[in-house]
Amino acid sequence: MPRYMFWMLLCLAPVADAAPSPSPDDARDLAYSMGASLGERLRQEVPELQIQALIEGLHTAYQGKPLALTDERIGQILAQHQAQTDPGQASSGINAALSAEEVFLLVEKQQPQARELADGIILTELKPGKGAKPGPQDSVYVSYVGLLPDGTVFDHSTQPQWFRLGSVIAGWRSALVQMPVGAKWRLAIPSSQAYGTQGAGDLIAPNTPLVFEIELFATRK
Repeated sequence: MPRYMFWMLLCLAPVADAAPSPSPDDARDLAYSMGASLGERLRQEVPELQIQALIEGLHTAYQGKPLALTDERIGQILAQHQAQTDPGQASSGINAALSAEEVFLLVEKQQPQARELADGIILTELKPGKGAKPGPQDSVYVSYVGLLPDGTVFDHSTQPQWFRLGSVIAGWRSALVQMPVGAKWRLAIPSSQAYGTQGAGDLIAPNTPLVFEIELFATRK
């Protein structure tokens, strides 16, 4: 479900790691601050916005429940609104993509058992491993599935394959040197650690974060 398309949340800056045991007041203040920041931005950009519908969409998407509109309809409406409010400016599409990426990674970071690695990569351990960890110049024997933020599979292995870490995207290089053989991880990788501002052909648009589910079977020099 492409919840990242709620580009209107672009006012939400990345949130710093919370303290290990935040108080209820801290949690409420964080939520209130995010809401206030969002409200201020929307007041300026969409002064006649129907607040109740906004809250309904936000609440439904945040809980992972089925949305009242189809993905296609949501994309059409947001694209139309963007064209009306910021016509002819190429930078608007870039800003929307970067804002969508911020929201996507923020949501990923808030998932159970998720933790942040270097370079903003979000790791969720699907299966632990106890074997050796590859070095930065080693080769890895892995199976993987690559997904776009909306869950679309853009690549996958039909059987395990060898890759030299020096030849893969930066997000893989950064994460896999910390991954023990036998582990299976879900990695949410920022666009800066994937295909950046160039994208990858027709499959991956510029400034798109990626998700990989990777299982590491072996490593060698």
